[in-house]
Amino acid sequence: MTINQSKNDFIHPRHSYHGRVKPENLVFNSNLQEFAQKISYICNLETAGKLPPDEAYKRIKSLWKELKKSKKELGIGRDSQ
Repeated sequence: MTINQSKNDFIHPRHSYHGRVKPENLVFNSNLQEFAQKISYICNLETAGKLPPDEAYKRIKSLWKELKKSKKELGIGRDSQ
C-alpha cells in the first residue's frame, strides 16, 4: 500500500455493507457514506470558523435533499410486493 493510498483510506474511510445485498441497497449505502463524509467536512469547517453557520446549514440542507431524492429514486423503504 502506498502512502497516498493509506492517507486516502484514512481521510475517506469505507465500511463493509452488512445489510440485505441488493443493488439499490448497495448504491444507497454508498450515497449515505458520502453524505456522512460531506456533513463531517461541513461541520468541521463551520466549527473552525471557515464557513458561516447559515452557509453550513444551506449546504447540509442541500445534501439532505439529494440523499432523500436518491432514496426515493432507488425505492428504498417501499414495501416489496
